[in-house]
Amino acid sequence: MQRAIQIAKNGLGTTRPNPMVGAVIVYNNKIIGEGFTSNYGSNHAEVNAINSVKDQSLLEKSTLYVTLEPCSHYGKTPPCSNLIIHHNIPNVVIGCVDDNPEVAGKGIKKLMNSGCKVTVGVLEHECKAHHKRFFTFHNKKRPYIILKWAETSDGFIAPIYPELVSGTREQKPVWITNQRSRQLVHKWRAEEQAILVGTNTVLKDNPTLTVRDWTGNHPIRVVLDKNEKLNKTLSIFNTKAETLILKENTAKAICSTLHKNNINSIIIEGGAKTLQLFIDEKLWDEARVFIGKAEFKEGTKAPYFSGELISEEKILEDTLKIYKNN
Repeated sequence: MQRAIQIAKNGLGTTRPNPMVGAVIVYNNKIIGEGFTSNYGSNHAEVNAINSVKDQSLLEKSTLYVTLEPCSHYGKTPPCSNLIIHHNIPNVVIGCVDDNPEVAGKGIKKLMNSGCKVTVGVLEHECKAHHKRFFTFHNKKRPYIILKWAETSDGFIAPIYPELVSGTREQKPVWITNQRSRQLVHKWRAEEQAILVGTNTVLKDNPTLTVRDWTGNHPIRVVLDKNEKLNKTLSIFNTKAETLILKENTAKAICSTLHKNNINSIIIEGGAKTLQLFIDEKLWDEARVFIGKAEFKEGTKAPYFSGELISEEKILEDTLKIYKNN
C-alpha cells in the first residue's frame, strides 16, 4: 500500500477532477504490476496496473492493492470493479472507501458479491491524507484550499506604493523571496486546479498566474472583481490559461461557486484582504508561508492566523513554513 501511495503521486496535477489513485498487483510476495491514474478521461490506476502484468494468467492468483475503492459506475471510462471481476482477481486490499455518492461502498459490494475477498482500511489514514483534495471536495462541498504568501523578516507582504497615486509606477511584483522559492511556487501551481487573487493584487502587480518556471498544466485563474475594476488588457485576461471572474464577497460564497465549477483544489495567492477573508471564515486547509531576508519597515502587514506548524525548511536564505488548519 505504501508503494501504491508513492506511485499515485505521479498523477498530481493531471488527473483532476478525478482522484490520483495508485494500484499495485502482487503474486507470490512479488510485485508483478502497478499503475496510477492517467490524465483525466483516460485509464484509472487499476486498469493501468492490470495492463502492466505480462502474464495475465497470474491475475487469478494475485492480490490487488489500491489506495481508493474501485469505481462501480460508468463515467469517462468503464467501472474498474468490472475489470477486476473479469480477470478473477481473488483478493483486493483497499486503502479507504470512496465518499463519492456514485461509488460510496458500491464498488466493494460488487466485488464481494462476485466472490472476491475484500480488505478495507489498510494505511487508511495515509490514503485519506493522500486523497485530501478529493475528499474535501465531496465531503465539504468546496475545494481543498491552500493559502500562500511571502513575508519579509519584519512581517510585511508588500511595501507602500506611493507611486500608484501619481500613476508612475510600472505594474509588476516586488519580490520578497529568491528565485528557487519562486520556482517552487510554479511547481505548486502545476499541482493544483486553480489559483485565486483579489482585485488589488491584479492592479498592483499585473500577474500572469501561469506556470512559467516549471513544466505542467496552467491552473484556472480565479479573480475577485466585484466592482468590475479590471480592464481586459491585464495579463490575467491573456489566452495562456482560463480565467474565471467572481463577484462574491464572502469566502463561503466563493467556495460554493468554485464547487459548482468542479474545482477541487485552489491556491489563494493574495492579497492580504483576500487571504484574511478565508482565514477569518476558517475556510482553509494549508498555509504555505515564505519568510525572506528583506525588511520593508512599513507597508501591508502579513495575514494574521493560527494553525499547526507541520514542517519548516530552508530554501537558500528563505524559510518555508507549512501549517495546517486545526
